[in-house]
Amino acid sequence: MRSVADRLASLVLAGLAAGTLGMLPASAAAPTAAPPAADLKSEGPTQPAKVQDGQYTDKNGDPTYHITEGGKKVDWYTMSGYVRYSANCLACHGPDGMGSTYAPSLVDALKGMDYAHFAGIVVGGKRDVNASQELVMPAFGENKNVMCYLPDIYTYLRARSDGAIGRGRPADHEAKPAAFEKAEDACMK
Repeated sequence: MRSVADRLASLVLAGLAAGTLGMLPASAAAPTAAPPAADLKSEGPTQPAKVQDGQYTDKNGDPTYHITEGGKKVDWYTMSGYVRYSANCLACHGPDGMGSTYAPSLVDALKGMDYAHFAGIVVGGKRDVNASQELVMPAFGENKNVMCYLPDIYTYLRARSDGAIGRGRPADHEAKPAAFEKAEDACMK
């Protein structure tokens, strides 16, 4: 029997594919052509395989980062993820995803975690109970301030987890893609 997190992750991925969770609907704009392979080169162990409308993805299709200029310049989605993480996740998981006495480090948790698993936890929440403590992450599946930016938050945390960017606000970022603004408007309705 599949766990609730696995079922929710499947729903999230289906929503992303359909363009309902923060990604641009296929009919809203024509995809931009991928830059030459040299332009996809990123600092950090994870390398983008493709870029569409400013969103970089790895060889498995998971959202990923594009870091250049010695770690000083990030893609738009990584920057957006930093902003959204700071607004919605920092209170429990601490600054820069480093964890707190209240919630675990997401920098550590994301090592080896794919997007589907991450999305399943965010959408459905998580409960870890043992004799000494009860840790509960609420479900954010109905919160548009999280769900409309879920790929962005994952991208930022993935860059932190991989050591591609350090702590604090990224110094510079790529321009905001027009497709991002359209997807944001559509998701927030």
